[in-house]
Amino acid sequence: MPDSTTPTEILTADEKLTLQTAAHGVVALMAAADPGPISSTRSGMAGGKALSSATGLVGHVLAEKPKGLDLGGSSTADLADRTFAALTASVALLKAKAPDEAENFRATIATITDAASRAHKGGPGPAETAMITKITAALDAA
Repeated sequence: MPDSTTPTEILTADEKLTLQTAAHGVVALMAAADPGPISSTRSGMAGGKALSSATGLVGHVLAEKPKGLDLGGSSTADLADRTFAALTASVALLKAKAPDEAENFRATIATITDAASRAHKGGPGPAETAMITKITAALDAA
């Protein structure tokens, strides 16, 4: 008899939300790190497109409509606190529940940051470079 479970059923709704918070938070942080309305919009759009290209379990989770996603806060620092915690938790839970997907998640986040930082001429600025360093540190903390 074939297995009728979907790839995402190994994660709870809260665990899926953690991955979604991390990935969508990275898109938002990269946009926030790129000052100016046009350049931040370009970064956000490029990051969002990269997010939608994820595959595997991570891709399935990120393709779902996030239920309860809250990236709010009164500052970029609030967004960063929430996102960095979600990044670390996402890697830890994937290592525990789907070890093969932990590297896929890290690669997806790297694709998002790379796409967002290349969305405008001249490459990433100092704020984007610093944000990428902080995002990588959060991933490595798991």
